Amino acid sequence: MPSATRATRIGMIVPSSNTCLEPQSYRILGGRDDVTIHFARIPVTRIALDKSSDQQFDAAVMRSAAELLATADVDVIAWNGTSGSWLGADHDRRLVEEITNATGIPATTSTLAYMEAFGSFGTERIGLFTPYTGDVNEQIIASYEQDGIKTVDHRFLGLSDNESFARVADDEMRPGSLQLAESRPDAIIYLCTNLYGANIAADIETATGIPVLDSVAVTLWHCLRMAGAPLLDPRWGRLLTSP
Repeated sequence: MPSATRATRIGMIVPSSNTCLEPQSYRILGGRDDVTIHFARIPVTRIALDKSSDQQFDAAVMRSAAELLATADVDVIAWNGTSGSWLGADHDRRLVEEITNATGIPATTSTLAYMEAFGSFGTERIGLFTPYTGDVNEQIIASYEQDGIKTVDHRFLGLSDNESFARVADDEMRPGSLQLAESRPDAIIYLCTNLYGANIAADIETATGIPVLDSVAVTLWHCLRMAGAPLLDPRWGRLLTSP
């Protein structure tokens, strides 16, 4: 639990080519001064289903970044990347156990934050939107199925260069989001922490009546929840607000 004499400190491990999650996380926090976020980067430039891509998410690299964050006396550490969504949630469960064993600090990942949100909100059927290639989406769908989450429809933009994901405009996301809503999922998922999905979450929720869960917002939500801090404004996803 955070100290009563200082702000909650959240440590985040960030893909090196990600230009979204740091500014977006602070944008989501707004003018709050009860929380600060502290970042450590690891080399990640490409998302694909091959050995060289998978090696970017090596546990030893993550552990070293977490140990650096621990020197800032953070209250929780998050791997703020969605690699566990195709490598498997069990991969991330082992990762957070290793981080906590090394640092003594509670840990999570973007994928595990989604799993926590799905369980908390009774989400079983999702509409999946990613900037990734189709084969990555298919692997995500299969991985989520193992955790009891059914993907009723999905959309992908066919990109693999991680830096390019943050260049996706709001208007490029809206058509696919509205199409996903036609399948009436329990929630629409914007899966990628370098995608500005939170920007249009409230608009899509209003237009469709379906909750939206964005990766950056969900990861921050879970970190706040783990640290015992107040949660988020409903504009970033109505399920993520304080009870």
